[in-house]
Amino acid sequence: MEKKSREEAREHVLKVAQEQDVKFVRLWFTDILGFLKSFAIPVEELEGALDDGVGFDGSSIEGFARIDESDMVAMPDPNTFCIIPWRPKEQSVARMFCDIQKPGGESFEGDPRFVLKRNLKRAADLGYIYYVGPELEYFYFKNSTGTEPLDLAGYFDMTPLDAAVDLRRDTVLTLEQMGIAVDKSHHEVAISQHEIDMRYSDALTMADNVMTYRIVVKEIAVKHGVHATFMPKPIFGINGSGMHVHQSLFKGERNAFFDKKGRYHLSKIAQSFVAGLLKYAPEFTLVTSQWVNSYKRLVPGYEAPVYLSWARRNRSDLIRVPEYKPGSENATRFEIRSPDPACTPYLCFSVLLAAGLAGIEQGLEPPEPVEENVYEMSDEKRKSLGIGVLPASLQEAIQITEHSKLVREALGEHTFNSFIQNKKIEWDKYRTQVTDYELKRYLPIL
Repeated sequence: MEKKSREEAREHVLKVAQEQDVKFVRLWFTDILGFLKSFAIPVEELEGALDDGVGFDGSSIEGFARIDESDMVAMPDPNTFCIIPWRPKEQSVARMFCDIQKPGGESFEGDPRFVLKRNLKRAADLGYIYYVGPELEYFYFKNSTGTEPLDLAGYFDMTPLDAAVDLRRDTVLTLEQMGIAVDKSHHEVAISQHEIDMRYSDALTMADNVMTYRIVVKEIAVKHGVHATFMPKPIFGINGSGMHVHQSLFKGERNAFFDKKGRYHLSKIAQSFVAGLLKYAPEFTLVTSQWVNSYKRLVPGYEAPVYLSWARRNRSDLIRVPEYKPGSENATRFEIRSPDPACTPYLCFSVLLAAGLAGIEQGLEPPEPVEENVYEMSDEKRKSLGIGVLPASLQEAIQITEHSKLVREALGEHTFNSFIQNKKIEWDKYRTQVTDYELKRYLPIL
């Protein structure tokens, strides 16, 4: 959907707010860890908020590593205004995403939305528009205190009187009410695991949509008396939840990844982009798989990638090239399979784009595609093919990313340092815990 100018969008917001009997407007923004933050203003303050923003305590966007209280300004983006469907229709509630600024009007470098905007500008300066289409998987459980499933179905299964079908249906309808187009929805591989795919869009719009998607899924689940979670690996022994991200670069109306004479119909730009993703994947994995629990998903045997390879049909690879269909040149894209749905989408898309652009700028060429199952290869064969691996734990990912020039430049000094500090805090808290596994395994015998 084409965005209006700020002045046009401002007038549209004020008009719709009056017509739709809006009483409160929630101002949404995202902290560095990807948690949605919000505060509400009465509609009488809307015009002033659109013009001057609203002051608040900026320490709330620093994650676990909170700084001393600091004044910040939430500047609403009027193009993101919409009515919240699950709130009362009379004296309704709307929302807008905000850009975080310092009191003088300068963008706050620790705002994840600003980080993505800065990376998209870099792409735009090179003539590119970055499009993404993430596929977020998630689980429904009977409550938030355990992992009792709602169903025992599998991939694309349909069962009579399936409660999850109504959950997905209501979720899709709510997303569409909020202006988010949906391609399809279905049951995923694991029991009680589901997926709703949003139609691809420019990366900034999609990052906002991911934040909206996650809260909509959870709100509709609560409405039905159940719990939805985007935790990457909530149940041992079955598939975890991923966020496979389809990516493409456009120049104007033309897909820069397409070349009818190229391998897999991929242009030189596309092949360099994928080479950049493969080269820098170990460095950006901390951002795309940012939690301790993320690395319990990234293990062999559960359709999650571990090895640095790419191919067309092989779903054990890190990067897959969906099959080309004649006449669908604009659908040429890559699917990277390592990110999970609990990441900060603004930062995730930023580092993926940065890695791809680095591949283009460095003229990198990808290795040969690997169509056989990488998991079933011997270590010797993987080594002979030069197939590397992703980090195996949050600690290993921190150690790699901490020395990454690419990730530091993509996130900016403030966000990079804060993100690393947050992850070290998380790892320190995790490594000193005594788990149920340890108690059951060692208490009786040691």
